[in-house]
Amino acid sequence: MTDQISLGFENQTKLLPIADILPSRIVSLQIKKTKKYAQILVSVREIGLVEPLVVFPQSGTRRTYMLLDGHLRLAALQELAINTAPCMIAKDDEAFTYNKRISRLSTIQEHFMIRQALKKGVSEEKLAVALGVNVARIRQKRALLRGICTEAIDILKDRNFSGGTIGVLRKMKPIRQVETAELMIAANNFSLSYARALLLATPDTELVDARRKASHGLSAEERERMEIEMEKLRKDMKAVEENYGANVVRLVVANGYIRRLLENDAVARFLSINHDELLSQMQSLNEALDRDQML
Repeated sequence: MTDQISLGFENQTKLLPIADILPSRIVSLQIKKTKKYAQILVSVREIGLVEPLVVFPQSGTRRTYMLLDGHLRLAALQELAINTAPCMIAKDDEAFTYNKRISRLSTIQEHFMIRQALKKGVSEEKLAVALGVNVARIRQKRALLRGICTEAIDILKDRNFSGGTIGVLRKMKPIRQVETAELMIAANNFSLSYARALLLATPDTELVDARRKASHGLSAEERERMEIEMEKLRKDMKAVEENYGANVVRLVVANGYIRRLLENDAVARFLSINHDELLSQMQSLNEALDRDQML
């Protein structure tokens, strides 16, 4: 018999009255003066609620819902005198999961949000004031993905990076853009300096403009050697990525076995008397893996 995975939410969002949603904490006046709250407020006012609230139904005579995630969004809705809000109905009243694992607005998501706001008639000046940037910055964010292939966009859609990083990708052809995006994901490094290093390691045939000047004093021979090393690194990362999931499963199973051994008083006493060093290593490994799982 196979175990079935149960959904944590109802399949459809529901439009609920704001008056029926009960916050679990108060949004203070100090929080309402922050830049983050101001950005949420203007976003809700101009383009509506991008991310639904997360609520859990409460038992009682009146149908009410406890708010698990979205206190700033709820405060903004109340300040704007909006009476209803789209909500995700949770099947568990555990708020920690949503606050801990919630996906924040990524660079590409911000780009689409700005484009949607501009399409609805919000002026560039108004958006600039709300987001605390100048108009030139809004225009840069609006044109962020110009020259970037859809495959690379899909790879980087949930990541945060600077506009400069995208500018470097724009100098590459689509296939190299995808390879570079995958290397950034594998290394968990989306910095401008790393993007420039990958650009230097890119063959001229994979550049939009092959007429590239020597950078940072690198000779043609040094660039060729860097290209070979980066290609080797890319293949190594692919190999690690393919085996990572299986290795993690094996490690978790092994750690569970070690934990059961350590919880057995007779085994722990025997190891302490005869193999003290081994016992210490097993305890250290068990504690380290437990810490990683809590992060």
